[in-house]
Amino acid sequence: MYQIGEFSKICQVSVKTLRYYDKIGILRPSKTDPFTGYRYYDREQLEKMLLIQKLKRYGFSLEEIQPLLSCDNDTLCRELRRQGEALKWRQMELGMILQELTLHLRNLERTDKIMEFSNEYEIKLTETRPIAVFALRKRMGVEDYGKNFGVLYERVAKEGMTPGGVVGAMYHDEEFNRDSSDIELFVSVKEEDRAEKIMASRLCAMTVHKGAYSTLNEAYAALVSWIEENGYKWNGAPFDIYTTGVWNNLKPEDWETEVYFPIKKK
Repeated sequence: MYQIGEFSKICQVSVKTLRYYDKIGILRPSKTDPFTGYRYYDREQLEKMLLIQKLKRYGFSLEEIQPLLSCDNDTLCRELRRQGEALKWRQMELGMILQELTLHLRNLERTDKIMEFSNEYEIKLTETRPIAVFALRKRMGVEDYGKNFGVLYERVAKEGMTPGGVVGAMYHDEEFNRDSSDIELFVSVKEEDRAEKIMASRLCAMTVHKGAYSTLNEAYAALVSWIEENGYKWNGAPFDIYTTGVWNNLKPEDWETEVYFPIKKK
């Protein structure tokens, strides 16, 4: 048996954290002295604590970790694979951010301009076609896209549906929060009569963004300016359709994303 201080040193975690884990039920001591209140931990809990720390390093939240501590191996393997895909997306994103920073620094040193758009956008007025989709709407951050798209494709496969090739994200919040927004991911399916929903046809201002997702805000800014200048206003949640990306074995600078803002005349 290990006293809480000894357990803290072995696991390299603070006593405050151990007390918190006890409070929320993720790791309770094997014994608590009824007279002194001292907490004691055993060897099995040492292994459990090490697993908790590993899962935290992998990016799981404590809320996500708790059920994983008692699940079967197949479930744990599935969740680890999903998180691995999410980490690959994050690693790729960090690489793109570094590339963007390097280019920005190079342009700043060459032109003395603090900011200039790297793309010139052609804005089109278009009536979108209805799309039969499977969708997943929840509060999520950008880093959660990979994991949640994985969940969505699993559902499509489970229902025996055929992906239709359209993959995208719709943004329902009035303001965007990178870490937590009301986002709806969707993938199209060919079986319209068995789809979860039909995305209705709508009038949109649309442009194509070429490059990494980290600079999509430039496309949004161009669209918002065009909408204002041409006497329109927003009429629904904007959405992106990812036409090419990493799955096409292309470099980030060659990725293409269609950006749509539903609009109507003022």
